[in-house]
Amino acid sequence: MEVLNQEIGERFAAYNADCVEFSQSLPDNSIDFTVYSPPFSNIYTYSDSERDMGNVEDDAAFFENYRYMVREKLRITRPGRLTAIHVKDIPYHQGSSERGDSGLRPFSDLCTQVHREEGWSFHCRITIWRDPVLERGKTNAHGLLRKTRRADASFCRVGMPEYLMIYRKWATEETAHMVKPISNPNYPTELWQQEASPVWDGETIWNYRLGQSGKGDYDLRATEVLNVKAAKDEEAIKHLCPMPLNVTRRALTLWSAPDDVVFSPFMGIGSEGWESLRAGRRFIGTELKGSYYDTAVVNLREAAAAGEGPDIFADSSAMESTA
Repeated sequence: MEVLNQEIGERFAAYNADCVEFSQSLPDNSIDFTVYSPPFSNIYTYSDSERDMGNVEDDAAFFENYRYMVREKLRITRPGRLTAIHVKDIPYHQGSSERGDSGLRPFSDLCTQVHREEGWSFHCRITIWRDPVLERGKTNAHGLLRKTRRADASFCRVGMPEYLMIYRKWATEETAHMVKPISNPNYPTELWQQEASPVWDGETIWNYRLGQSGKGDYDLRATEVLNVKAAKDEEAIKHLCPMPLNVTRRALTLWSAPDDVVFSPFMGIGSEGWESLRAGRRFIGTELKGSYYDTAVVNLREAAAAGEGPDIFADSSAMESTA
């Protein structure tokens, strides 16, 4: 395995390396939770490296490579624990396909297919609401235009949500002794009834509000990313598609425990590590692109130096008092 650079802290370890090769060096059943955004097939090409999974021609080539990471991830995950990936489906335009049609590439379903084929169980899908008016403004998508609705509604589609796809590694008789439950014995029923929503549209109110379209992404903002912090530093590298901090925070709340080891094979600028350290977890991350790795190390050092942030259940507790 070729490690181009590394940073080892008391609570984190970051590596500038190929994620599959690095994962092969990790012990079996050593990771408590994995959370990340995978490369979106050939949508975002982060580098010219042949090791870059986004540097491919089509979905088939991407999943041929991604499968190795999914397989290693299963091996290194503790029995009974989970992995969470942040994805969305991918639109394609008329004339860009062999059939000359337009539509959506079901990227989220293809991710589920490869996880199941490699031994994971599909645990659940969380839909993350995104404002369709803002999407229309950014993309001018034909299916979201008012003139399309007036002229021929058969071409209309709904806005594009994001998804958090959750997969579980089930224990066997041989590995049952390795299971470490995530115990919350005093967890309020009212709070769980809200957290169990299949749609996440905010951190304070998780129910659809009539008239919200055009006013933004509720409290679970797509713009809560480490790029915002980096914007204050002219020398900092901005990530093309960073993992939302609030989505990571919520995933850590539900599916990890204090002092757990959290892993991100596609660390980027360190978003998952930032939230993991602030939540009292330990973190291991890999990143292939050197400039992203350098920025991640800066962010991880800062998070480690700051110590744990507010209780990750704090916002949820506020919800309980107003439920």
